[in-house]
Amino acid sequence: MPKVINIEPTPNPDALKFVVQRPILKKGVRSFRDFGAAVGDPLGSALFAMGQVTSVFYMDRFVTVNKDTDAQWTDLIDPICETIEECKDVEEAEGEQPGHLEGDDEKLERINDLLDTRIRPGLAGDGGGLEVISFDGITLEISYHGACGNCPSAVGGTLQYIERLLQDEVDPKIRVISF
Repeated sequence: MPKVINIEPTPNPDALKFVVQRPILKKGVRSFRDFGAAVGDPLGSALFAMGQVTSVFYMDRFVTVNKDTDAQWTDLIDPICETIEECKDVEEAEGEQPGHLEGDDEKLERINDLLDTRIRPGLAGDGGGLEVISFDGITLEISYHGACGNCPSAVGGTLQYIERLLQDEVDPKIRVISF
């Protein structure tokens, strides 16, 4: 069973990062934006069943939980920790590949590499992640997950940083939009 060893704030006031002692997934990530998406996932379903949870994102050694804006963390922290610690079925499981869009495009390969090495580690540090939805050669469409999902700084500053990085390192015409 995963043991919660720390609870960290994120830049998003409606999201907390619950750090666990041992890896919760062997590899990959799991991200759920609503209860329906989490059906079949023991941890995701259990967290949504508590009510007042709006998204669940987990990978490696952390679980990020987003709450309703009107909910209070003081009412949710203990039940969330108990739910994480009681969930036995996820520790040896694998999640999805962390947000890659596969293809033969050399630009897309370079984009995935830059996202993996320079962007995703920072987002994970704040309890979030991102997925590449599409790339048409110029426009990259991404979706934020976890604490980044509805965070104002992800939509503004982080999105601009990603676009500038890709323009500098891949192609000055690239535009990045979030879904």
